[in-house]
Amino acid sequence: MAKTPIRVGIIGVHPDRGWASTAHVPALRDLPQFRLSALSHNRIEVARVAAQKFGVDYAVSSTEELVNHPDVDLVVVTVRVSEHLQLVTAALEAGKSAFCEWPLGMNLRDAEAMNKLSAAKGVYTMIGLQTGASPIGSDLLPDGHKV
Repeated sequence: MAKTPIRVGIIGVHPDRGWASTAHVPALRDLPQFRLSALSHNRIEVARVAAQKFGVDYAVSSTEELVNHPDVDLVVVTVRVSEHLQLVTAALEAGKSAFCEWPLGMNLRDAEAMNKLSAAKGVYTMIGLQTGASPIGSDLLPDGHKV
């Protein structure tokens, strides 16, 4: 029996740059258990161009529209970290699970608050990391040898 795909709305989509367009959109389009249904950008004309480019049904210009959209089950947050608390909280308050670029919050207090809210609302938060980094250099092996 086929399951209904999880309908995804992404906050912070630009048609030509950023993690949303280069990583999240291609990955979600290739996974049959997900369906991109709405995109947002603070400039509606950018959201419309992105929606048209990526074949997404809805373009919106506000977080409130996206998190309350009836065709969104999961909210993906792909903007700068300083906005994560506000945007993830809006999704959770709307009863939607949230996938957020790493880190979930600016600090432990913010992450714990979002975790507590997600538990109270019966939804989930998840973080994703698109790349790895090492302060000593990513071209070094754990024993200090060059790759």
